Amino acid sequence: MSERRAPALYTIPAHRAFSDALAAGLLARHGREDGGLRLARGIILLPNNRAVRAVRDAFVRASGSGLLLPRLVPVGDVDLDQTLGNALAPLGADAVLPPAIGSTERLMMLARLVREQRAKAGDRIEMGEAWRLAAALARTLDQLIVERKAPSDLKALEPDELSSHWRSAFGAFEELMAAWQQALALRGCIDMAERRNRLLDHVAGRWRTAPPDRFVVAAGIVTSAPAVAGLLRVVADLPDGMVVLPDLDLNLTPEQWDAIGPVTVPEPGRERAVPPQETHPQFALKLMLERMGVHRDEVALWRWGSEHDARAVRGRAISNAMLPALLTGGWPKVPRGERALRDVRGIEAASPAEEAQAIAIALREAVETPGRTAALVTPDRALATRVSAHLRRWGIEADDSAGRPLAQLPPGTLLLALAQAGAERFAPVALLALLKHPLVMAGEGRLAWLEQVRRLDLLLRGPRPPAGLDGIAGLLAEEGGRREPLRAALRPWWPGVAAMLGEIESAFAAERPLPDLFAALRGAASALTGERVWSGHQGHSAARLMAEAEAAAPHGPPTADPAGFVSMLAQILTAEAVRPPQGGHPRVQILGLLEARLQQADLMILAGLNEGVWPGLPSPDPWLAPRIRHALGLPGLDYRIGLSAHDFANGLGAPQVILSRARRDSSAPTVASRFWLRLKAMTGERWVEDKRLIALARMIDRPVQAAPATPVPAPCPPVEVRPKEIAVTDVDRLRADPYAFYAARILRLSPLEPVDADPGPAWRGTRAHDVLQRWMEEGSGDPARLAALAQDMIAGAAAHPLLRALWQPRLLAGLDWVAAEVAVQRETGRTILFGERWGKIERGGVVLRGKPDRMDRLADGALAVVDYKSGATASVRQVEAGYSLQLGLLGLIAREGGFEEAAGVARGTPVSAFEYWKLGKSAKGAFGYKRPLTDPRGAHKRIVTDAFLPMVERFFDEAAARWLTGGEPFTARPHSDAPVFTDYDQLMRLDEWFGRGGRSGGGDG
Repeated sequence: MSERRAPALYTIPAHRAFSDALAAGLLARHGREDGGLRLARGIILLPNNRAVRAVRDAFVRASGSGLLLPRLVPVGDVDLDQTLGNALAPLGADAVLPPAIGSTERLMMLARLVREQRAKAGDRIEMGEAWRLAAALARTLDQLIVERKAPSDLKALEPDELSSHWRSAFGAFEELMAAWQQALALRGCIDMAERRNRLLDHVAGRWRTAPPDRFVVAAGIVTSAPAVAGLLRVVADLPDGMVVLPDLDLNLTPEQWDAIGPVTVPEPGRERAVPPQETHPQFALKLMLERMGVHRDEVALWRWGSEHDARAVRGRAISNAMLPALLTGGWPKVPRGERALRDVRGIEAASPAEEAQAIAIALREAVETPGRTAALVTPDRALATRVSAHLRRWGIEADDSAGRPLAQLPPGTLLLALAQAGAERFAPVALLALLKHPLVMAGEGRLAWLEQVRRLDLLLRGPRPPAGLDGIAGLLAEEGGRREPLRAALRPWWPGVAAMLGEIESAFAAERPLPDLFAALRGAASALTGERVWSGHQGHSAARLMAEAEAAAPHGPPTADPAGFVSMLAQILTAEAVRPPQGGHPRVQILGLLEARLQQADLMILAGLNEGVWPGLPSPDPWLAPRIRHALGLPGLDYRIGLSAHDFANGLGAPQVILSRARRDSSAPTVASRFWLRLKAMTGERWVEDKRLIALARMIDRPVQAAPATPVPAPCPPVEVRPKEIAVTDVDRLRADPYAFYAARILRLSPLEPVDADPGPAWRGTRAHDVLQRWMEEGSGDPARLAALAQDMIAGAAAHPLLRALWQPRLLAGLDWVAAEVAVQRETGRTILFGERWGKIERGGVVLRGKPDRMDRLADGALAVVDYKSGATASVRQVEAGYSLQLGLLGLIAREGGFEEAAGVARGTPVSAFEYWKLGKSAKGAFGYKRPLTDPRGAHKRIVTDAFLPMVERFFDEAAARWLTGGEPFTARPHSDAPVFTDYDQLMRLDEWFGRGGRSGGGDG
């Protein structure tokens, strides 16, 4: 064949299905020669592995029968950590290149260099931050390599005009770049991007001097890297070569094309007249054409299409919609037919959940149409995951080729849970999250394992125990109390668990060598899961990543802090995308933006069209200032927006298109994507909003209207199952809210404290009671001893240091008052008899039991009941209404001889004092004061002492006769003026009936 005078350049417009049109054209040109062998000998260069699959499938569809495919070779992408396909990588003996350094090893080395450089500057950073900066440094180095910028280019710059921050960052970058070059030389390696450049140069040089004896096609490549552009120019100049571009817009006028702006870097000292429009979808293609040395006029239209194409007018509408901003004022002059987007609909949902449901319905409708294909394209992985979950409800397993970060998959979450538990020294929440992980002890022993974990969960409710595995062991070693059955069941089980986690505890005890942390993580994950964590395609990815990290760890920072290691591990796992094995539904795909290139379906759903999602927010470069990047000719921060705009324009070319967005995300209202706003502004009243899908999405999960529970709950169990023993603290609950008593004592439902809860008032009150009880039992009466006991308790309390610091002075002040008051009363003949001892009596067939905080004997031989209070005390009005009867009921037990066996208090002993001793601050500002409930004459609006116990007897006998020995229903909230017990509000469905008429229990709502 004779040489062409002009390069062979073609473009397939957006309204055509790229892969199908390419396959149709190549079959028409080469499929019939030599019985199809000429096609089989050809080479097609494609951007990435996903494009290879798309073109392969297109050939299969177009052939209708078997055929030998040409060699499909991915050029690869540095951003995707992809290299050249094997057909281009092998070199002759005269072109041997150094190996490329592994990506994980590279980041480890860069993280070490970053930490060392920061340490020299007196700034110590944790491992997670070092890894983040190392990843950003790697991206900047790759961009310099791809753009063929050498260290000498940096030295020619003048950063003096920058702010001090950027000058410091630039100096650090120069220092790190020099250190990195030395480290690579010592390792005998080069960067992967450099090796890719050299391979591309070698292939271009070889083909330039010795053209292949077969056709070569470069298709669908948008990368503007100089090495790629050089190879494409060589391919276009080959006697039997061609370059096929995706959606180079030939509809733009020369004025519109020029408005995209110049793409080359001007000479030093010369400014651009028009700034480059990097956010325009054609910018990357214009830059690539300029680097190839060709003009848009040299690009011809690919004349083949397929049955999956949209109408040609769609291409002109897309071109008009994506005009440079300065030219959008000409939209009114564009013919209406070229502004209309026929067969393009919009969905504006209220929330991401509604958006996902509407998309899933649209995909299901496409599946139910025979032969129809559909694809969801979105950069929002959370939205894609939701849509996948909805489709599984209908048995549709979508082909989600974009994959999910390993950090969100079971093997990754297990590794993160292990590291987090070690870094937090097995704090309750982190420990339980680890032990409940679905991979831990999966298999036959899973149920028995979970039973023990649930017991541990119950045991860890409330304030956290001391840190570490020994803290859990110490908690289990305690004896007595309500939780003793839990401890007894867990004691044989816990040592085996501690043995599996011991290596993690040792490795995370302090800053340790990085290889030790990875080794401990691997060993513990294997032990807890029986190696299941490494099984399946997700486990294989985790095993490979952990092996690479552990092998590369010796080249990283020598040590890592536990919290920094967790942050670094999260970044490593998040950067690893795991794609499921093939085998999903053949006609439904879920694609990310990179995977969607060269893809087209009968229905394309472009979703997540909000600013910050599509297009995404540009990632700032922490190393090079924007002015420095501009001077070096590196892509600006908006370059990625232009690529996502090109992806959007390609997706708009499908026969049927649905655009979707949500008006708010999980936390705040959203802003519509600039692409969405452009289309609405251009089409005007011809914009079509699909309200049908939104209506279906709202209907599909709409619950059946439930009748509210208007009757007040009033369960009425048989008399024989009602308790015949009651504690003094439960009498108040029985009278104030019988339903709450029913739930607690008959149903035996008790609220659980949160795991790792902050010590609340009840916890603090219990600890104060314990200190006072120990002091009373010692009998010394020494105020100093009371303070010493309190300080010992506070020092060992499982509370936040800030809480201890705030609580300690208040508690000590209150206890000092108690000691002083006891000493004063001792001089008057009042002595402490006992505290915290159980007593009981029987009245009307019901056993009443209770234990006072303290019982004193007065000088005249009568008794005084004392209740320590760190919180609010009952008012006289409440007691007279029949609530807060605890002091009176304890006095009743004492008078009837209920404490005779336990404390030697004889039956008939008079009880003449009922006192609250408050440890808090009084109205006068001092800590500690006494509040008597009764008075012999009823002074100070108190209850008359002689009338108090008869009143308490009457209230108790009435309650026992109604609800314990009688058949009264346990009505919910019968009295609005009673003390509120809120533990069972949800169980009684309070919100559905409270405040409504027709109550059956009496009283006000």
